[in-house]
Amino acid sequence: MLSILPQPIQLALKQLQTSLLPGSCLLCSADSRNLLLCPNCTIDLPPLPEYRCPQCGEQTTHGERCGTCLKDMPAFEHSLACFRYDFPVDRIIHAYKYGHQLAVAKWAAEIMVKQLVNNSYDLLIPMPLHPDRLRERGFNQATEIARYVANSTGQLLNTVALTRCRATSPQAELPMKERTRNVRGAFECSIDLSGKRVLLIDDVMTTGATLREAARVIKLHGATYIDVATLARAYKH
Repeated sequence: MLSILPQPIQLALKQLQTSLLPGSCLLCSADSRNLLLCPNCTIDLPPLPEYRCPQCGEQTTHGERCGTCLKDMPAFEHSLACFRYDFPVDRIIHAYKYGHQLAVAKWAAEIMVKQLVNNSYDLLIPMPLHPDRLRERGFNQATEIARYVANSTGQLLNTVALTRCRATSPQAELPMKERTRNVRGAFECSIDLSGKRVLLIDDVMTTGATLREAARVIKLHGATYIDVATLARAYKH
């Protein structure tokens, strides 16, 4: 019956259902005491590699800057992630984006804020969706996470400064070498960011091509410092 209702109403009803049901783990359905995950599933979340590129977060041998960043320096200074994009984090994100499990946004933000405890920014900017994709999904997963981060940290959130002006093919469907070209020119920035420290927020970083392009556009509009924060980071191996 929910499927015949407008998308915003569907999302509101699903949020209400979640708030009324007894707390159960999103992954195993065990009692989680109103938390998203039970203690056992929380322990199983995949950690990041010990040694990572300080700029893009890719795994490296001794924590040195990776070859990709040395060859083509991204516009952002650091990328901050909470988990490796692997089972069961991939299931959590899939349930969030495609199953409308919006409680994941608050959970993700709470973990992300712990990574940002010593960082201060003038502006938080979520990665935008193209309007067609936004209408299809009904919400922007990065924006929902960013709202909770802003509320927790008191830092300013701007959800309209960066827009996705061109629809692109899904990055996951493309070879690695084509992903940078696919997103080139896909973003526009509408405000002057001169002298600003910006945190760019998304749910997952895979190759980093999309976040690199977004950061490049933000830098062109005057930002002097950009970090990237995601819930998960995918790795080549």
